[in-house]
Amino acid sequence: MTGTRLTLTSITVTAPDPRLLADFYARLLGVPVAVSEPPRPGEPDSAGWAQVRTGDGLTLNFEYEAHWQAPVWPAQDDRPHATQHLDIHVDDLDTAVAHAAEQGARLADFQPQADVRVLFDPAGHPFCLFL
Repeated sequence: MTGTRLTLTSITVTAPDPRLLADFYARLLGVPVAVSEPPRPGEPDSAGWAQVRTGDGLTLNFEYEAHWQAPVWPAQDDRPHATQHLDIHVDDLDTAVAHAAEQGARLADFQPQADVRVLFDPAGHPFCLFL
């Protein structure tokens, strides 16, 4: 493609409580929540919008989803499945898994690779820590 530059800047994650999820990822990544907005009129207290800036130019946006259903991983027939997930590079897998658990993550029962750990964030999104 010529004449136009496309740059990925953000990933938006839907959740039943986006500000709570932004707090989780901010603690996990060791960065502050950059933006946190309250619910719109008529939305529940758990609604709103938030953003975490990762420090390397990429932002994670968290958006309210009224009909949220946590995905099932690994995928199963007739169940909501993850269509994408976050991959987070770490230097020490065991230490990173312990840190993630302290922040509220849960280790998945199935682990497909020795140098990767699949976890679930507080809303149930799978994410991977990898060496």
